[in-house]
Amino acid sequence: MNCLSLAKEKISAGERLSREEILALYEDNDLLYLAESARRVKERKTGKKIFYTVNRHINLTNVCSANCPLCAYQCQSGDNRAFTLELDDVEKILRDAAHVREIHIVSSLHPEKNFSYYLDAVKLVKKILPHVGINAFTPVEVVNFSKRSGKNFSEVLRELIAAGVTSLAGGGAEILSDRVREIICPKKCSADEWIEVMRTAHTLGLRTNASMMYGHVETIEERVDHLLKLRALQDETGGFVAMMLFPFHPANTQLGKKFNLRRVGSWEDLKMLALSRLALDNFTHFKAFWVMLTLPIAQLALSFGADDMDGTLGEEKIIHAAGAKSSAAISRETLEKIIREANYLPVERDSFYNELGVDKNANARPS
Repeated sequence: MNCLSLAKEKISAGERLSREEILALYEDNDLLYLAESARRVKERKTGKKIFYTVNRHINLTNVCSANCPLCAYQCQSGDNRAFTLELDDVEKILRDAAHVREIHIVSSLHPEKNFSYYLDAVKLVKKILPHVGINAFTPVEVVNFSKRSGKNFSEVLRELIAAGVTSLAGGGAEILSDRVREIICPKKCSADEWIEVMRTAHTLGLRTNASMMYGHVETIEERVDHLLKLRALQDETGGFVAMMLFPFHPANTQLGKKFNLRRVGSWEDLKMLALSRLALDNFTHFKAFWVMLTLPIAQLALSFGADDMDGTLGEEKIIHAAGAKSSAAISRETLEKIIREANYLPVERDSFYNELGVDKNANARPS
C-alpha cells in the first residue's frame, strides 16, 4: 500500500500520521478531501462550537536589534517610524480596555530596554485589569530577556508569572529549522531555544500557544518537520493550548525583495490549515487568524479544521506593517455574524477555552 492510501486509511481509523504520509497528502493536493477530513476531526473535538475572545493587542515598541529580513515592523532608534510606549501610554490604552478578557503583548527586541521594563508593563496590566488573562511575549523575547538579564529561562519565566503573565504567546517560531532561520531571522533564537523555552514554560505550568509562518524560503519537508516538532513537545508536556498558522506577508520586507516573494494564495492557506489539523492530532484548538487570512478566508477556514476566530484585537501593528490589508479591529457582533453564517455556534472564551458565553440563537448544523 502506498503512503497516500495508508494515510487515508489512518485518517478514517483516527490513527496518527507519519512524516511520509503527511507529505503524501500535501503532494496529492486534494483540497476537498483534506477539508472534509479536517472538519470531521475538528467536530469530534469541539463539535459545532467556534470560539473567539474579546481581546486587545498591545505592541510596546518597534525598535529592534534583530533586524530580521522577514520583518517590516522593526526599525532603529531615531527612525521617524520608531515608537516606544512608556507606562503612562500603556495605562491610557488599558483605561479604554476594561471590557476585554485578554491582553496580548508582543513587541520587538529593544536594545536599550531592560527586562524590568517588560515586567513593569505586565504588572500595570494586572493592576488596572486584574480580571483579564495576560498572553504575553514569545520565546524569542524570553531568550532576549534571559540574555539581557543574565537569568536562565526558568528564572525569567517565573518572574513573568509572578508579574501576572497567564500564558505565553506562540509567535517567533516561524519555521523551526536553523537553515531557514539563518536566512529569515539570523539574530533570533534558534529552533532548539524556541522549543526549550516552551518546554520550560510548560514545566512551570504556564500554558502557551504554538505557531508556524509559511510561504517564504522553507521547503514543504521543513514545514512538516516543524509540525512534528510541535507534536512531539505536545506529547511530552501537553502544554500547548492552540495552534495558529501564519502566511508570510512579503510586502515591505527585505526578504520579500531579495527573493522576489509573493504572498501564497488562499488554496495554500486552507491546505496547510487542514493538513496541520490532521498532523497535530494532540492539539484541540486551531485558530483562523483573520488579520492574516482576511475575514472571507478565515470564515472559509472554519470548514477546514479551524475552531477559533481569535479575537477583536483593538489594534495590531506587526502584521499590518508587512502589508496585511485587513482591519486592525473587529467587533464581537461581526465575529458572531461570520460564525453563524458558516452554520456554527459562536462561543466567547478566555485564554484557556473556558466558555464565557454561547450564542444560543445560532443556526448551527445538526451533528
